[in-house]
Amino acid sequence: MARRPSPKGVALYFRNLGPRTQVALCQLPLSLIVTVIGVMTPVGWPSLLGSPLYMAGIALPIILFGACFLTPWERMPDSSYLLIPVLDLLAIGLLRNSATTLLPGLVVLVVFPVIWLAASGLLVRSSLLLCAVGPFFIMLPSAAGKFPVMTATDLTPLVLFPLVMLAVSLAIRFASVNIRAQQRELQTLSEELRELLAASQEREKLLMTILDATDVGIVAVDSNGDQLLANDMMRRWQQNAAAAGVLRADHSEELVFAQDKITPLPPDKRPLRRAIEGESFADYLVWIGKGPQQRAVSTAARPLMDDGGRLTGAVVVFSDVTGMVEAMAANEELVSNVSHEFRSPLNSILGNIDLVLEAGDGLPAITLQRLDVVQRNSERLLALVSDLTLEASAALNVHPKRTDISGLVETSIGSAQAYAERAAVALMADVPSPLWAHADPLRIGQALDNVVSNAIKYSPNGGTVTISAASTGDWVKLVVQDTGMGMAPEDAAKVFSRFFRTESARDAAIPGAGLGLAITKTIMERHGGAIACASALGGGSTFTMTLPVESNPGG
Repeated sequence: MARRPSPKGVALYFRNLGPRTQVALCQLPLSLIVTVIGVMTPVGWPSLLGSPLYMAGIALPIILFGACFLTPWERMPDSSYLLIPVLDLLAIGLLRNSATTLLPGLVVLVVFPVIWLAASGLLVRSSLLLCAVGPFFIMLPSAAGKFPVMTATDLTPLVLFPLVMLAVSLAIRFASVNIRAQQRELQTLSEELRELLAASQEREKLLMTILDATDVGIVAVDSNGDQLLANDMMRRWQQNAAAAGVLRADHSEELVFAQDKITPLPPDKRPLRRAIEGESFADYLVWIGKGPQQRAVSTAARPLMDDGGRLTGAVVVFSDVTGMVEAMAANEELVSNVSHEFRSPLNSILGNIDLVLEAGDGLPAITLQRLDVVQRNSERLLALVSDLTLEASAALNVHPKRTDISGLVETSIGSAQAYAERAAVALMADVPSPLWAHADPLRIGQALDNVVSNAIKYSPNGGTVTISAASTGDWVKLVVQDTGMGMAPEDAAKVFSRFFRTESARDAAIPGAGLGLAITKTIMERHGGAIACASALGGGSTFTMTLPVESNPGG
């Protein structure tokens, strides 16, 4: 379907025609009508062929039409072309007054020069005067012929018709002024829009320059997943994620793998799909690409919302963390190897000490005392090596099943009771029985032991450790609260980091390696749960562990 030209386009086309063609087009309607009347005259009104005035009235508009092309209007004053509608008034006067009895309606042709004069935009007073005076003089001869016995009926056309033409010219004048004002406003708006567009393009170029200068991939997508914006780094990531020979793969076909670098991520677990679904996440690790080009990427996403709160898209950031991941893997491998090398000699030391102590009836008391010290510290060192080995292991496996948490709490309290009595700490429990959760009893028992022993250890002046639990819909919450020394909030945020120990714990010479809570956090995350700490310096600490009630495949 052809597009209809806009009024602005028509006006621009008309201005580009040149002055001769413009004047000729304005004259064309009247010339065509007069030509038709002239062709019909021999058939319809043959008597008029003998009237010189009538024939002059027919010939003049046609001659003027030809003069429109021949006159060099571009070299003449701007208003000179208005001579054409003035002469048209003369031609219409000749036609009308030479054929009054046969063609009295020819006076209506006055509307063409009146429109031309009124819409010209030049000589305002003169053109309005001509629009009224011209029709008056055209009507005057027929009225004067009845003088001196003129009636009101004879005078009415003489007065009314010029006034009507004056009103028409005024209406056209006002409409022209209004149109020109609107055109000026539109021109102003158009210029403002061009300036805004230019400024917007400059800002867009600046934004893209900044985005391209960053060392992270940034992509913005709409709610359908269609790409709105991407920087150079992101395009490199997309190319790396595409299969060999493919310029750019679809999101679902990209080479994106889980943390084992082998298992392809299902579509609903991929960063872009999660972002399109409205998820907000950070530090989501995936591997992109295959072979030597495979890279570890940490992704983060934030949804885009409109003013009504509806999801319109998302922004996803891709950061290359391959070096850090490989460094962490090398560090864990080193810790694991060193721990393994320590374990064998420690087991040998402990085994030989046990043999000496079993056959040590004849040894002096001071020797036995020193052997006890060696045995106790060797056992402590072996426990530390075991923690290092466990924490460094990337295969800390859990085997969840339907487990009664109340039984695990009771067992943990029983194991810690002797330690608590030596530290003058009271153990209290508030756990309903049974309390079912989807958990590995061995690993959750280990996690409970870590948190409870930690609470006792950091209550050096005695106090109370309370263990409570409750089911809240899909989750079971385990809370271990102590009244011990506590820690600053900024330390509480780091307490699950490996080897982290607070300054107050070091000052108090409380033994520990800072691994127990890191292991506990790993255990909880492998269950699809979490652990959090809230503490205040001198006000005790509260550890909250959450576990799923049922199996959580997405955890």
